[in-house]
Amino acid sequence: MRLLVVGAGATGGYFGGRLLQAGRDVTFLVRPRRAEQLRESGLQIVSPYGDATLKPKLVTAGEIAGPYDAALVTVKAFALEPALADFAPAVGPETMILPVLNGMRHVDVLTARFGARALVGCVCKVATTLDEAGRIIQLAKFQELAYGEMNGAASPRTESLDHFMRGAGFDARLTPTVLREMWEKWVLLAAMGGATCLMRGNVGQIEAAPGGTSFVTALIDEVVSVVEAVGEKPSADHLAIVGAMMTAKGSGQASSMYRDLQQGNPIEGDHIVGDLLARGQRAGIATPLLAAAYANLAIYQRRISAS
Repeated sequence: MRLLVVGAGATGGYFGGRLLQAGRDVTFLVRPRRAEQLRESGLQIVSPYGDATLKPKLVTAGEIAGPYDAALVTVKAFALEPALADFAPAVGPETMILPVLNGMRHVDVLTARFGARALVGCVCKVATTLDEAGRIIQLAKFQELAYGEMNGAASPRTESLDHFMRGAGFDARLTPTVLREMWEKWVLLAAMGGATCLMRGNVGQIEAAPGGTSFVTALIDEVVSVVEAVGEKPSADHLAIVGAMMTAKGSGQASSMYRDLQQGNPIEGDHIVGDLLARGQRAGIATPLLAAAYANLAIYQRRISAS
């Protein structure tokens, strides 16, 4: 199997790098500046599971010669539409597109461009970031990639994909419930992102603040009410994990969106919070805390766009 990883940032660089390290046929589609950096310094991973410096195969826009068996799309949600034309030559009639973007808007965008059959559901769980030198720094030990047909059916192509992904140094899992798991991840991202960005603090700091736990619980309830109305109902086990994670005393955990906000970087506020808010409004669901979180993020986004 030949895999094209669209992007070699914190997520694509990590999973693609581990697959490359395990001897898989992986090529990265990157922008010229990132290509130059990777050619000079290699793809560098700093991780509690072992550091690595790899020499990846790279292509830039316009250099893709033909279809790949699969494309792992790892760009930020706000960068998806500009990237479509770049990786479109890699998508043939049998190519599987595995997006690990946040939210669910990308499902509609990719389906409209490539058709529903091309899409394979995918969920990643990893905490990584790029440092100033372009190294991929793993911040926590969890590292999972789950994938499967959107309708939950078994198929030869996803079984082949599963064989390709397993044994590459991270947890890989073929699942019949990938669609539900994609919605579940959105629950966590919207609640965690909304809370930490609005309150400008990590989980432990919010929990320690007066009314912090009540605020978090109410925000989770709003997010879940929307997802249950317009998407797939989250499992009770997942909701218990989210609740415990977001009210843990002394926890330093925060959302990647909050880290981006602290660093003055563009954020996925529209895709993680704004899109969920809009879906809830169309369904007639009142979500005042989610609305406040989105207004806060929108102010930030407009400010950095104008600078």
